[in-house]
Amino acid sequence: MTTAELLNKVQDKSPVEGLNILAELYNNKIVFTTSFGVEDQVITDMIFSNNIDIEVITLDTGRLFMETYKVFNKTIEKYGRNIKTYYPDTASVEKMVSEKGPFSFYKSVENRKECCYIRKVEPLNRALEGMRCWITGIRASQSADRDELDIIEMDEARYIYKYNPLLNWELSDVEEYIKKHNVPYNILHDKGYVSIGCEPCTRAIKQGEDFRAGRWWWESNSSKECGLHE
Repeated sequence: MTTAELLNKVQDKSPVEGLNILAELYNNKIVFTTSFGVEDQVITDMIFSNNIDIEVITLDTGRLFMETYKVFNKTIEKYGRNIKTYYPDTASVEKMVSEKGPFSFYKSVENRKECCYIRKVEPLNRALEGMRCWITGIRASQSADRDELDIIEMDEARYIYKYNPLLNWELSDVEEYIKKHNVPYNILHDKGYVSIGCEPCTRAIKQGEDFRAGRWWWESNSSKECGLHE
C-alpha cells in the first residue's frame, strides 16, 4: 500500500477511527511510542480505553524527571495495561560517560546528538524493528518543521509508516481531552513545561517563547530535534 492510499483511508477519520483502521491493517506490526507528555497521554487513553490492539512502548533514557516516572506509574495503574520499556545499551552509556563525563551534551551540539542517539534513537530503532506502522503524538503547531507534516508519513530512514493522529489538534484540544477523560498527566505541564524530555535538557518556557524553547535551551538553533523524528 502506498502512502497516498494509506492517507486516503485515515485522513477524514477521527483519531480513534484511524487507530482502529491501522491496527487492523498492521496487526502485531504497529506500535505507539509514549514519552508521557500530554499528547501521548491522549493517544494512550484512546488505545487503552477502546481496547485497540496497538502495543504501547516507552524509552527510559535514565535521565527522566521523577514526575515522568510518576505519571508512568499512574498510567499503568489507571488502565491496568503494561507499557513495554526500552533502555539504552549499557556499554554505550558507560563508554560515553566514562570518556566525556555526565554532562558532555552541554559542551557541543555534536556531543548532545551523540547522547540523544545513545539514549533515545538506538533504543527506538530496536523497538521499531520489524514494525510496519509507528504512532506518534506530534502536533503541527509544536514547531515550524512539524507544520509541514501530514497525518501519514513515510519514515524513509526506517522504512516505516508514521501516523500522527493529533497533528491538527491545538494544545487547547489536548488539554480539554485530558480534563474530560480524567487522563493522568505530568504535573510539570502546570509549571510551564510544554515539552518534557530528559531532566538536564528540559526547562519551563517563558510567555511568548517558542514551544521548543525549553528543549536543549542552551542551543541557539530554533529547529531542535533529538533524532527520533528526523
